Amino acid sequence: MTRGAAALREGSLEELKKHYSEDQIVELTLVVAVANLTNRFNDALQVEPDLGE
Repeated sequence: MTRGAAALREGSLEELKKHYSEDQIVELTLVVAVANLTNRFNDALQVEPDLGE
């Protein structure tokens, strides 16, 4: 989805449905999208992660 948010690769959704419910696929997609947003945001602003040290 990062490279082309308009569509998944052929067969990707069908493969996911073999292992996950539709609700789980939605939740996984959201978690990955938020992680991607966070990484891009932090990279763009050159934010160093807080490792809690």
